[in-house]
Parts: sequence; C-alpha cells; structure tokens
Amino acid sequence: MKIAVYTGTFNPLHIGHLAIMKHLTRDYGFDSVYLIVSPQSPFKEYMTVESGMERFLAAKEAVARHPELKVKADDIELHLPAPQYTIRTLDALKTREPENDFTLVIGADNLKDIDKWKDCGRILSEYGVIVYPRKGYDMTAIRERLLAERGGCRAVPGNGGGCMIRLMEDAPLVDISSTEIREGMKAGRDMSRYLL
Repeated sequence: MKIAVYTGTFNPLHIGHLAIMKHLTRDYGFDSVYLIVSPQSPFKEYMTVESGMERFLAAKEAVARHPELKVKADDIELHLPAPQYTIRTLDALKTREPENDFTLVIGADNLKDIDKWKDCGRILSEYGVIVYPRKGYDMTAIRERLLAERGGCRAVPGNGGGCMIRLMEDAPLVDISSTEIREGMKAGRDMSRYLL
C-alpha cells in the first residue's frame, strides 16, 4: 500500500490539516494517511514531551469523528527514543510494515529547510516527499533549488535512484496555523470553527 506519512506536533489539529489529508487520499492516490504526532520537535524547544500522549489522544478522537477519511492516528513516535528525527520514524515504519511504501508529507516551509534535517538525503532518496503549499513560500522555486543542489533528484517519485520531490500544486492553501489558533484561544477568542 502507498502510505502518506504526515508528522507534526498538531498542537492543535485543525481544518488545514484535514484539507491536506483529504487531498492526499482523494487526489494523490495514497491508500492511507498515517497521522503521526511528534512528542517533541527538535526545532520547537517549547514543546513538552509529556504533552505528546495528550495530543495523540486528541488526534485519535478527531480522526474518529471523520470516518470517511482514510487516516490512522499513529503513536509510533511516542515509543521512539529522543530526539524524534523524521528518518528514525520512517525507518521504524518500514521495519514494522515492510510491505508498504511510505512518502513523507511536508509543507513548503519545511521543504525550504529540509537540508537541515538529519539524513535529509536518505529521506529524499529512500522515501521521497510530497509537499503542500504554505503562505509566503514558493514551493516550485524551493524545489528547483534543491534539484539543482542535489544531483540526481527528480521532481516526481518513481523507481530508481535519486531523490524524489512531488508538489501538491493544486492543494488548498488554508490560511490558518496551529500557532494562530493557540494565540487566539489565549486571547479569549472563539477558535472552534478552525478545530478538527
């Protein structure tokens, strides 16, 4: 099966995440999306490891409210040693389910910085990425830069060598973020319409 691996802190999970998950299974041929809650991102020092299980349970409940989705909330990162590097998660999934093909789902903001990730070359060559748009990021230009810097890269996944970068050019651009939702809630605004 073709599995889209959508990792993140999901603090909180919102309608933007929902739109991406729907798009992956409906328009990009993935059999399922694994929604993997990260206990703590190496790039988000404010995040506590203890909140990981709480966010996973919230994600599991949110996914259950949408049975039409082909999405599974997965707690695999909660059982991996820190720090939670994406390559470790992908390798653990492949070990657990060797029959499946996994592709990492990231936003254009993450694509811009993917060279800073642990074993970036392996992520791109062994798993590949599918990239959704983010406000303020030209994902086509970012991909072209990466293709130029990394010989052998291809714009679309396929068999063989080289790295794989696929863009979700027609995916919806949702103008809301988890940070904006948290800030709105902290300010006392009703942000429920954005929550999944």
